[in-house]
Amino acid sequence: MEAVTGIGGLFFRSKSPEKLAGWYEKNLGISPVPDSYDKAGWQQQAGTTVFAPFKNNSDYFGDDSKSWMINFRVNNLDAMVAQLEGAGIPVSVDSTIYPNGRFARLCDPEGNPIELWEPNTP
Repeated sequence: MEAVTGIGGLFFRSKSPEKLAGWYEKNLGISPVPDSYDKAGWQQQAGTTVFAPFKNNSDYFGDDSKSWMINFRVNNLDAMVAQLEGAGIPVSVDSTIYPNGRFARLCDPEGNPIELWEPNTP
């Protein structure tokens, strides 16, 4: 059976796409879409990707009106949280240390939920 090899992109609507792409670049280091096919897009590090549909009534995403949330892996959750808070971005750190790592939550300027994940390393 053929299977996909990974996620090739995340596409979503935005009130101000250029401004929002700039926020992601400035605060999370995600390069915007290249302006030509000759340039490479953002390259992520290899690692676990969780694909998990949730029940329609799940409160996991926070705001009930949101139907998705992106989870970004980070190497150092404390450093990333300090960087974001230093930029005036509120971040909620989950105090629980789970078997698979540590987590924090924030929203982008348009209210889209973001989860940061520092995976446990074996």
